[in-house]
Amino acid sequence: MIEGYFGRESVIAGETLDFHVSTDAEAFRLSFHRLGREVEFVARTPWLTGVHRPPPPHPDGVPGHADPATDWDWPPYAYAVPEDWEPGIYVALFVERGAEEPALDADTLEGAEREFFVVRPVRPGSRSRILYKKSSFTRHAYNRADHPAAERAASLYDNPVYDDPVHGGPRGHKLSMRRPGGIIDLAHWDAPFIAWLERNGYAVEYCTDLDLHQDRELLDAYDLLLSVGHDEYWSAAMRARVESFVEGGGNVAFLSANTCWWRVHLTDDDTAFVSDTDHHVAGVHPHLPATDLWWADKPDGVGEPENSLTGVSFRGGGMWPGDWPGDRPLDGYTVQHADHWIYRGTGLRDGSDGGPADALGAGTPLIGYECDGAAFAYDADGVARPTGADGTPDSFLILGLYVLNPVNEDFHTMKWSHWNCPEREPGTTGPRAATMGLYTRGGTVFTAGTTDWPTVVGRGQDAAVEQVTRNLLDRLRHRGPGSTEERSGPAGR
Repeated sequence: MIEGYFGRESVIAGETLDFHVSTDAEAFRLSFHRLGREVEFVARTPWLTGVHRPPPPHPDGVPGHADPATDWDWPPYAYAVPEDWEPGIYVALFVERGAEEPALDADTLEGAEREFFVVRPVRPGSRSRILYKKSSFTRHAYNRADHPAAERAASLYDNPVYDDPVHGGPRGHKLSMRRPGGIIDLAHWDAPFIAWLERNGYAVEYCTDLDLHQDRELLDAYDLLLSVGHDEYWSAAMRARVESFVEGGGNVAFLSANTCWWRVHLTDDDTAFVSDTDHHVAGVHPHLPATDLWWADKPDGVGEPENSLTGVSFRGGGMWPGDWPGDRPLDGYTVQHADHWIYRGTGLRDGSDGGPADALGAGTPLIGYECDGAAFAYDADGVARPTGADGTPDSFLILGLYVLNPVNEDFHTMKWSHWNCPEREPGTTGPRAATMGLYTRGGTVFTAGTTDWPTVVGRGQDAAVEQVTRNLLDRLRHRGPGSTEERSGPAGR
């Protein structure tokens, strides 16, 4: 059995990658692969001496559970990353001597005994003005640190540890980022989309949430920031840097959902974080209301609605539980403003010609598994317009809408074959609806309003969704007039 994790999940080409491994084998090595149009083998470490260390026990005392809140402190190793390695997201396979090294491709990427890391360029922006942010904090929040030989059930959701420091510091559920966990979310959202980007000629550079949190100048070298998949956990520094980037003319594409839902506080020299969430501990909610919800008014929350940045919020959307895609509805987004540049080349109609409106992504699992929305009302022509009552910018233009149905509003009980979306702001939230749109405030911010946009694009499941993504990238990859209102043809609805 072998497991490992990185001391930090990003490294600049030419610098040292630190990693930590526990194994019962006498020797092991790492095999490195880069995610691109294919999963490409890059290099291997020499054989290294193996040492076995158990995980720290969970404070609940349950046999088999491991502590998610402390550094697992496994034996350290290091690898000098060559300066000529391309920017990208890399996967390291942890291989014991005497074991067969598994072949790694898009179909076998998910699993244990492997971890990802980001390689950043020596000169930021030298290869591309597009920065792809890997949602690493969210990955850690859901990481149970399981292995096929050991179900540890340790995360912010499974047997979390609540920290209430006596001598100050942030109060909330604590999570260490120095634990193993394997590859799950990367295989579903990131790998397919990265392959699509490279197949279509879009060079990008990469960072993690921690990079954005720590480096106030990181975004200076870029014109477009990409948020991809499930991007739920944000620090205040991350959000401040992105807001400043937009105000200064930078563009953002949120090809994600449940975005910026919880605030996190970095601790332990930025190797762990704390978030006061509504997750129960041993069947009890240690502190309600949960004060790290971005949208909730002070003192019950942060008092800075996430949709003032993203245009949408999870409280206006919902979550469809179960396997992907399961029995999720496949209706897609009802098109609005078909003459907008975002729809150029798709041939989609919005009903302004007297016929029915088309649906973007119909027949695919584009909407979900989680989706975000904005409070809206229909105007006299039946066009959905944001009310702004939930903090969505006044200039936000709704380009696609899917009203969620059926809906379960019970906060305490998950209901299968339903969109689970508790009514958090009675009288304000309005009908829950996945919402695609954009606004301009210095730079332009686009939101897909759904986690599975990059998966549908990456798997080539809908030509129109791919074309919208090309239009978006081609338009926003350089700073300039993004124009919320600009049309590509006659006025539409």
